[in-house]
Amino acid sequence: MTSAISLFSPVEADLHLLAENLKQLVGARHPILYAAAEHLFGAGGKRLRPAIVLLISRATMPDEDITPKHRRLAEITEMIHTASLVHDDVIDDSEVRRGVPTVHSSFGNRVAVLAGDFLFAQSSWYLANLDNLAVVKLLSEVIMNLAEGEIQQGLNRFDTTLTIDSYLEKSYNKTASLIANSSKAAGILSGVSAEMVANLYSYGRHIGLAFQVVDDILDFTGSSDALGKPAASDLKSGNLTAPVLYALEEKPYLETLIEREFAQDEDLEQAIGLVKDSRGIDRSRELAAHHAKQAVENLVDLPPSQPREALIELADYVLSRVY
Repeated sequence: MTSAISLFSPVEADLHLLAENLKQLVGARHPILYAAAEHLFGAGGKRLRPAIVLLISRATMPDEDITPKHRRLAEITEMIHTASLVHDDVIDDSEVRRGVPTVHSSFGNRVAVLAGDFLFAQSSWYLANLDNLAVVKLLSEVIMNLAEGEIQQGLNRFDTTLTIDSYLEKSYNKTASLIANSSKAAGILSGVSAEMVANLYSYGRHIGLAFQVVDDILDFTGSSDALGKPAASDLKSGNLTAPVLYALEEKPYLETLIEREFAQDEDLEQAIGLVKDSRGIDRSRELAAHHAKQAVENLVDLPPSQPREALIELADYVLSRVY
């Protein structure tokens, strides 16, 4: 299986520079925020979002180097993503993220909420300094979508009437919007055609949805160590994802277990068993594969290059995590 690290080799040097810059951008004047930033940005995530921004930047500027604005966009993208994770962990009361203690479990809820707020504020300030109104609008919408997605998830806890369409809308808001809009923004900064800008947005949207569906499958099939968080944590908290929604169509008793919020001993284990015994995981794989295929189809007009190949291979990499 291709690793994320080898996949991103065309932008390896760019990602190294990004990692160094992030710590400086976030925490230089605030010791506690710098400690939180070191903790966050040293936690070894895949850097998927900034890597996509950098790959698109290089794929759309094949004959010249990317600009400082492209680099700053990648940094802003990772800052927004990280801010949302810090807040998510507070809301979900998660003790671990990527295998290390979360900011709120290390520094307390107060610092975690403020660190998340500070990251959003910092990203907005750096965004404004790009002096590109179209890009400012796109990334501002992302921050709004993230909040909307978190609210949708909170309101729909243990709701067995949730549809796949509603699930995909929430997944767009929480995951795909950032990838879609930052991909589009990279194209705008490169000065590509309006048609190409639209294609880049669609690529990001579909790869983001595929990525989220795969994550939701792994919540059932992955180990706690591999996930960096407890397995089946979404189901336990009442966040009903694609495997569960599909399983509900086959397993009526699953609805009973969810609606009583796993109040009785063995309820959660029984629910996990019902999901695994249904076609929920297979149908979710098909859903992820559909979106990965759609993503790649939006790259046909990009000129051949290593970064373009990496963007295509990324779709296979996302799916390979559940095969």
